[in-house]
Amino acid sequence: MKFFVDTADVSEINELNEAGLVDGVTTNPSLIAKSGRDFLEVTKEICGLVDGPVSAEVTALEAGDMVTEGRKLAKIAGNVVIKLPLTFEGLKACRTLTGEGIKTNVTLCFSANQGLLAAKAGATYVSPFIGRLDDLGVDGMELIENLRIVYDNYGFQTEVLAASIRSADHVQQCALAGADVATVPPGVLKGLVKHKLTDAGLEAFLSDWKKTGQSIL
Repeated sequence: MKFFVDTADVSEINELNEAGLVDGVTTNPSLIAKSGRDFLEVTKEICGLVDGPVSAEVTALEAGDMVTEGRKLAKIAGNVVIKLPLTFEGLKACRTLTGEGIKTNVTLCFSANQGLLAAKAGATYVSPFIGRLDDLGVDGMELIENLRIVYDNYGFQTEVLAASIRSADHVQQCALAGADVATVPPGVLKGLVKHKLTDAGLEAFLSDWKKTGQSIL
């Protein structure tokens, strides 16, 4: 499973990218707003930091305007992916942009039927929001499983990009359910390395090594 980091914080992206943990980046207007920086400027900088896809979201609601914005964003760099809402207008824009060779990420997916339509519209990625479904008492992971079945049934090339991930458990479940990608906040991604037995084992090794009085350096 690929990891996209869900942030517009350049320092966070740099740190994770240097560790070899970043396959791509997802942003949205809310994340850009938190950065306090110019939308186009920060998107361009992020695209220069990573080799993988960088999702940049349109803000228009009509298909024609989405396409216009998408074309402009796609000119920023070759690894830009246009993020579109899973609405009828968004699907129309997806079809147009895909036909022009521009990669798309159809977001705010909450049902397998929506995901099916996104795939038929030619979406490169579809983003089911796990955490927001969980908030409503619905099993968000079931959506990942259903999308995997639907896409495999019909040979769709659209990748399942699990979003709204809030915990290490979410990440594990996504991997087991067959998600192609998980877009994860920096804190959650860093936290995946943590385990109390690892810490205890390292502490014991270091204690034993200290007793030898030796040094590798």
